[in-house]
Amino acid sequence: MPHRGIAFLGTSEFAAVVLRRLARSPHRPALVVTRPDRPKGRGRRMASPPVADAARELGIALEQPEDVTGLELREHEHVAVVAFGAMLSEPLLSHPGLRNVHPSLLPRWRGAAPIERAIMAGDAVTGVTIMGMVAELDAGPIYLQEAVPIGDEDDYGALSERLAALGGELLLRALDEGPGGRDPLPQPAEGVTYAAKITADDRRLDPARSPAENARVVRALSPHVGAKAGDLGAWRAAPVDAQVKPGETAIRDGALLWGCAGGALELLEVQPPGGRRMPAADYARGLHA
Repeated sequence: MPHRGIAFLGTSEFAAVVLRRLARSPHRPALVVTRPDRPKGRGRRMASPPVADAARELGIALEQPEDVTGLELREHEHVAVVAFGAMLSEPLLSHPGLRNVHPSLLPRWRGAAPIERAIMAGDAVTGVTIMGMVAELDAGPIYLQEAVPIGDEDDYGALSERLAALGGELLLRALDEGPGGRDPLPQPAEGVTYAAKITADDRRLDPARSPAENARVVRALSPHVGAKAGDLGAWRAAPVDAQVKPGETAIRDGALLWGCAGGALELLEVQPPGGRRMPAADYARGLHA
């Protein structure tokens, strides 16, 4: 069977950025495979994954199978996988041109939420890994890897944007080298950590933790998920040297403070229950109105 270039498997906005980069290169995918449309938002209206929207904009053939078991794509010379969101199996795992883009310095932060977990943990650096794929989660051999510093003010949005851009460039390098390119290196056995999917519990700020730790949670979950300080959504925040009873809010000199261990968190952008996102100063003024 003749080869038909590249098949691209991805779902998220991160993957859509990489797809657009490939589409502007000689490695423009011939086929995009993504997840089915799902209900989304308060109205539970059907919505397409970001990668599906990008594929339609780019005029690339699109498939959205309910079940990827048995997916093989043998007619494609390369298969690029980026934040697909479903476990792949044989015969696809044995495809010689299979490459996965993962936004961490593997073996640290295998799993679903590597960008969020790196920020939450206070890591000074993360990166992108191009790897082969095996049955074990994110345990495949490494072809390329490059580090990216995490800034003190980086939230998920800013860091994800830089990592996606780098992921596209590294993937192009890997595709240039082709299936017969460099030999991959096995992942080290030491330093393995797992980036579990973000849950409702992860979103809740913990008054028993320090202001710096809670501020990292806010940054890790903005702008896509959002943290919760009690029943108040927290989208931007900063640690401050102030004393507020842990778990309670206070307004001081117009600033909205939330108490936690050893200090307080100044909430800078919030979302009241059932309301819209707003500057915390506006919310604080409304409480006194």
